[in-house]
Amino acid sequence: MRPTYAWRVAFLAVLLSVFALSSSAWAQDSKSAALAQELTALLDKGQVDAIAARDPSAPDLYVAALYFQGSQLLVVSSRYSVPSILNDRLAKKEYREVYTDLNSASVPGTRVLVMDMGADGLKPKQEDARIDTYDVGNTAYAFDGDWKKQKMASEEAYAKAFADADARYAKMLTVLIAQAKKK
Repeated sequence: MRPTYAWRVAFLAVLLSVFALSSSAWAQDSKSAALAQELTALLDKGQVDAIAARDPSAPDLYVAALYFQGSQLLVVSSRYSVPSILNDRLAKKEYREVYTDLNSASVPGTRVLVMDMGADGLKPKQEDARIDTYDVGNTAYAFDGDWKKQKMASEEAYAKAFADADARYAKMLTVLIAQAKKK
């Protein structure tokens, strides 16, 4: 039995759609890239290497960043059990201390840590050895493009994890940009 022309066209269409879906993880636009660039420009202009702010979405949620010019941006967000301590530190512009407190003494299960290698926003796959990471709760993601090594179910699951991390990181950066513009 010989395949018909319609069958060949259908097979080709399915093959092309599978290829398009599998490449979607790499084709994603980074929501955080422009925001990371904006924040690092503000930090460079102000000649500071740390910034912190209270997240307006919740009274006990904070965001802080450490910036290593041209190489990395470390951003943490978490709830803090004694907000008055962090509010005092924010008022004194003790941003490094806020970062340290959030990274080490946050309310369990609320910490989100982004290690933006290159300080250029999250990317689903790096072209060099700089791999962006995203830690939330007890789960850590390394955006190196290898979803199998991370024991993910599929490339689509990897793409979803990246999209969720990038959206969360963009929100964190937005809070920090607003704080940096207040200066």
